[in-house]
Amino acid sequence: MAFEADRPTIEKSLAVRLRESGKLDAAAVDRVLRLRAANGEKLESLFVKLGLVSERDVAIELADTLGLDLVAPDEYPDAPVLDGRFNQKFLRHAGILPIAETDAAIVLAMVDPLDAHALRAMEMACGRPVIPRVALASEIEAAHARLYERHEAPLSEITANSEDLSQDDTLSEDVDRLRDLASEGPVIRLVNQLLARAIEARASDIHIEPFQNRLAVRYRIDGLLREVASPPLRLRAALISRIKIMAKLNIAERRLPQDGRIRLAIQGRAFDVRVSTVPTLHGESVVMRLLDRTSIVHDLPSLGFEDDALQKFLHVLDHPQGIVLVTGPTGSGKTTTLYACLHRLNGPERKLFTVEDPIEYQLEGVNQIQVKPQIGLSFGHVLRSILRQDPDIIMVGEMRDLETAQIAVQSALTGHLVLSTLHTNSAAGAVTRLLDMGVEDYLVTSTVNGVMAQRLVRRLCPSCRVPYQVMPELAAQLRLQPRGDGAIVLYAPKGCEHCQGSGYTGRVAIVEVLAISEAIRRLILKRATLQEIHAAAAAEGMHSMYEDGMGKAVAGITSVEEVLRVTRDV
Repeated sequence: MAFEADRPTIEKSLAVRLRESGKLDAAAVDRVLRLRAANGEKLESLFVKLGLVSERDVAIELADTLGLDLVAPDEYPDAPVLDGRFNQKFLRHAGILPIAETDAAIVLAMVDPLDAHALRAMEMACGRPVIPRVALASEIEAAHARLYERHEAPLSEITANSEDLSQDDTLSEDVDRLRDLASEGPVIRLVNQLLARAIEARASDIHIEPFQNRLAVRYRIDGLLREVASPPLRLRAALISRIKIMAKLNIAERRLPQDGRIRLAIQGRAFDVRVSTVPTLHGESVVMRLLDRTSIVHDLPSLGFEDDALQKFLHVLDHPQGIVLVTGPTGSGKTTTLYACLHRLNGPERKLFTVEDPIEYQLEGVNQIQVKPQIGLSFGHVLRSILRQDPDIIMVGEMRDLETAQIAVQSALTGHLVLSTLHTNSAAGAVTRLLDMGVEDYLVTSTVNGVMAQRLVRRLCPSCRVPYQVMPELAAQLRLQPRGDGAIVLYAPKGCEHCQGSGYTGRVAIVEVLAISEAIRRLILKRATLQEIHAAAAAEGMHSMYEDGMGKAVAGITSVEEVLRVTRDV
């Protein structure tokens, strides 16, 4: 039986399997083995705690190593097995849950099937042999909470406390007690599980939303929200308090919005988690944005730039002074594009500053400044100060007001290259937005080198996309360009295991680049409309976002439906 196995041998075999499967590298294994020798903690527990491997991956490899079955989530019983026979505190502490019984044996879900003492104790308690199976600690904790909560004080305290918090809007609750509840093992594992599963699903955001009768959890994957399994409503207060403690927020303050940040490692990757809380009718709504510090894209072509648009944008970017703007709605990848631009421009011969709110990624060799309006450190204040630092290139996270725009214009006039973003629907709209903000037209024409507008569309999964031929009438209506043989083939999403059934995996940018020519400058001085500016740019060869998107649809990169979804307001 598993408890007769030699633990060091099993642990060594587990480490080898994780390394051979690509879950760990040799350096990580050596580091964990040294830590294991120093503190004596179980190896499989260290892998998960250090964020090197997911809990499920460790459980799968441990089960294979021992030749045992892994307990599936739907195999946990609806009612306690042999209720009253076992001490519940012992079961919880040992990470054990009886899940089935026969006349011959009891089937046990176990976090650690190598625990010989626990196995013998269970055999003595039930008077028959036991069959161990490997289980995830988080799933056993959730099953304990569901099956035995009426017997255990901690979970009943969580239930009572969450009810109190949902009905009381004062600050009279016992903050120390709430902090203790948020530090309970089940709550910690629940938060860790939410984060790990979000990363496995390639989510960019986690939304935790309390409603009257449920606590909803949704992941934003490739720009669209997808609801996932939700924790019990009774854990609302402890769950949100745990997140606030991790983000160093005030857990007693539930009447005002708060913002914080968590730094952690999951599956060997470093993440910054931006946390935002706002009070709602039924409790605090929490959004966590996951920023993978190791995955920032520094290459403009990999973002989705086609050759024509890329060359035009690089020509604009290579000006030694002036303003380059990137526009689009929230979540369209503007900041990622600016970071890619900074990476291209960064070098020992140039001094670069960024003014951001917030700083999303750290760039080597770039001086990055986080604005703090609450202490008077606004975009305008920071910009005025860094001009005395003799910068060559300045990135402004966003031109939010006339003051910021005016300082950016003055910086461009005095020989600096300024990169920034605006919230407009098109490239031509950025020009009219500056004029509407109060920037003089002659200053716009003197400083703005070019504008790029962009959106993000989902990439079709290459493993399951389905080709289909388009009727000529529809092709003409969509303004699709045929291939050399005159046929037009598009692709539709199907869904497979690789893309989790969505038919899409990842995103790519569709762009339009407006270079400020002499003809465009004359239109700006005449206060022309954005439609007139767009038409003039198109006459000079600018491809619109719609045209760029349809080109990617014909190439099989995305679908027509995706392009229409994101360009309907352009």
